[in-house]
Amino acid sequence: MNDRIRWWTYLLIGLATLACLFPLYWMFVVATTDSATATQLPPEIVPGGNFFELAGLVFSTVPFVRAIINSLIVAGTIGVGHAVLCTLAGFAFAKLRFPGRNVLFLIVVLTMTVPTQLAVIPQYMIISSLNWVDTLQALIVPGLASAFGIFWMRQHLSSTISDEILQAARIDGANSWQIYWRIAFPLVRPAAFVLGLLGFVYSWNDFLWPFIVLKSPEMYTAQIAIKALQNSLDIDLGLAMSGSFLATLPLLVLFVFVGRRMVAGIMDGAFKG
Repeated sequence: MNDRIRWWTYLLIGLATLACLFPLYWMFVVATTDSATATQLPPEIVPGGNFFELAGLVFSTVPFVRAIINSLIVAGTIGVGHAVLCTLAGFAFAKLRFPGRNVLFLIVVLTMTVPTQLAVIPQYMIISSLNWVDTLQALIVPGLASAFGIFWMRQHLSSTISDEILQAARIDGANSWQIYWRIAFPLVRPAAFVLGLLGFVYSWNDFLWPFIVLKSPEMYTAQIAIKALQNSLDIDLGLAMSGSFLATLPLLVLFVFVGRRMVAGIMDGAFKG
């Protein structure tokens, strides 16, 4: 009976894996052929030989290398900001006592119920008043922290670090910053790493806000560069899929190197929670 359950378990995991990987494979197939492959019946499932030709056309049509570099700068900074700032705010809400703490935390949680699109206009007005339109800081600064990240780290810190440890540190003369940086942050570093990675991926894939703020091609991120590959009259799916696949490669390389650490961080939070 146990062998049969184990066999079916692996079968379901395998099918789920194939279902998740097939869109990526299909994107590569279209990226190596042409637009007709995406619409023909029966569908083509064997990659063609035009990938390098289409990739060269991508780099000659838009400043794609610069766009990748811009995305790395923005996503990397936001990832680090999520890991540090959300953990810092979560530590304050979880372990510090100050007037209005519960009210402020409730406001943070309530902001998660507001659609992101509603904040676009006031956020753009602020960015415009700061003369940050068409700059990378217009993408970085608003994304350095998130309500979800603060909520997650607050819950994680509440269940991971006991008050007795903090009291002992205060008796030894440590202030709040020293307690955070030397005690709290090292203990929740795996969860902070996962949060930073989630912030990196979200920022890398973000399209709406960069599309509104960025104007010049040298400021484009990867997603806006992919949009620039298409004109208003004709959409070359092969060219667009080639650009999409090139923009996905950095994420694939990232997950190859940090995937195991990400899973460990998630499981660490699951067991401690």
